[in-house]
Amino acid sequence: MEFMVETQDLAKTYTGRNGADVEAVKGIDLQISCGEIFSLLGPNGAGKTTTISMISCLLEPSRGDAHIGGFSITRQPL
Repeated sequence: MEFMVETQDLAKTYTGRNGADVEAVKGIDLQISCGEIFSLLGPNGAGKTTTISMISCLLEPSRGDAHIGGFSITRQPL
């Protein structure tokens, strides 16, 4: 296992009230090594909570994948 957390093009799209698609997360690529301290910073509405929710398997991503400890969040959710 090279990275503890690794995402590839992780994205989430919602359908808005007017029927138009809203991209909450537009495709994140990140790599976090074991023992590394990592922080997500950004303004309100930047997609921080949505990203954490996808990584922790609370939300299914619209596109992409993430691996946590070598396990895929889309193929092997814990």
